[in-house]
Amino acid sequence: MIDTSPKRERLRINEIFHSLQGEANAVGFPTVFVRLTGCPLRCQYCDTEYAFHAGDWHDLDAILDEVRSFRSQHVCVTGGEPLAQPNTLTLLSRLCDEGFDVSLETSGALDIGGVDARVSRVVDVKTPGSQEAARNRVENFGLLTARDQLKFVICSREDYDWSTAYLQEHGLFGRCQILFSPSYTQVSPTSLAEWILADRLQVRFQLQLHKILWGDVPGK
Repeated sequence: MIDTSPKRERLRINEIFHSLQGEANAVGFPTVFVRLTGCPLRCQYCDTEYAFHAGDWHDLDAILDEVRSFRSQHVCVTGGEPLAQPNTLTLLSRLCDEGFDVSLETSGALDIGGVDARVSRVVDVKTPGSQEAARNRVENFGLLTARDQLKFVICSREDYDWSTAYLQEHGLFGRCQILFSPSYTQVSPTSLAEWILADRLQVRFQLQLHKILWGDVPGK
């Protein structure tokens, strides 16, 4: 007999947890994080290697039920690399349909064009220090809007200089908010702040609030 029942929409989830948003525009807000399993990149500073392979399959309805249970307005879909799973696009739209303020954290290596326009996309630009700069998808830059953010994780002075040149080369100033963050334990936050001020660079300095509060603890 041929199975004609509708296929269930599901995603492989590493964890769903409630914490304070540590980065980007929603920093400080209580937020539900939906962390998906899997990532095609291997950035040398990655702090979520545990999400590369570990995770269980969940129906989208079950994911939404758990998100609702935390009674939080803000939801962040992250990874790993969320866009590596096609059903992430459906999850993002359904979260928006329910009235959540939704953000997506993505590596910038995959196409963001299918993401619901209501979602705030936080797109990494991989610096040479990440060891994944060749994976930057420049086609994404033309899709960015004022709702989106570009994030540069700075691993060294060389990364900083590369990033400022990259912004100029691709005409990214003014397209969306630009975030510069020091790589945890690799660059002094004070040094990065001073470089930005000395160059009058029109970017937003940010620290990872969750690491100030809890250190390098998974699920925080």
